[in-house]
Amino acid sequence: NTYLGAAQDLHPNDIDADAITAAQIIYLEGYLWDPPRAKEAFLKAAKIAHAAERDVALTLSDAFCVDRYRLEFLELIRAGTVDLVFANERELHSLYETADFDTALNALRSDARLAVVTRSEKGCLVVTREQTQAIPASPVERLVDATGAGDLFAAGFLTGLSRGADYRTAARLGAVVAAEVIQHLGARPETSLKALAQDNGFDL
Repeated sequence: NTYLGAAQDLHPNDIDADAITAAQIIYLEGYLWDPPRAKEAFLKAAKIAHAAERDVALTLSDAFCVDRYRLEFLELIRAGTVDLVFANERELHSLYETADFDTALNALRSDARLAVVTRSEKGCLVVTREQTQAIPASPVERLVDATGAGDLFAAGFLTGLSRGADYRTAARLGAVVAAEVIQHLGARPETSLKALAQDNGFDL
């Protein structure tokens, strides 16, 4: 089970407009669509970001979360409230209520300006309306605990994107840092991600 902790008490008054406008991209969790006041905070943050010409990224968080809020998530994507969507395969299938991966992927391509679909050991797909790029997963010696893999991947991807990397390079960075967190227990990295990225040829 995912424990949201203090995040479930997020209130619109907690949103720091200066922090949002100082960022290039804000990252929003689908889990925060559950608490009503957190949902209001979510929408307020997105509005501030777009007014400042910043991008808004959304992770769908969990297939069960998508099951609860499918139509609302689709509206966020189609209306342009979010600019970038992160989803794993299960979340993608749930979003479009189909077991066929290609059908779901084509629907996502039509709806989202930019999306990244993570596929565990199969790597990820970066999807735009013009093309789909496949990026392999980074090799791991052993899989211990997948907790945090999605968020670490998103952190790497968004770091790359915010520093001017192309989509493929950003996805490779996401794969490198996600590979670190799945090789030990817990969702916190056990090594410097900056050093890890530099060791893998990324200029950060």
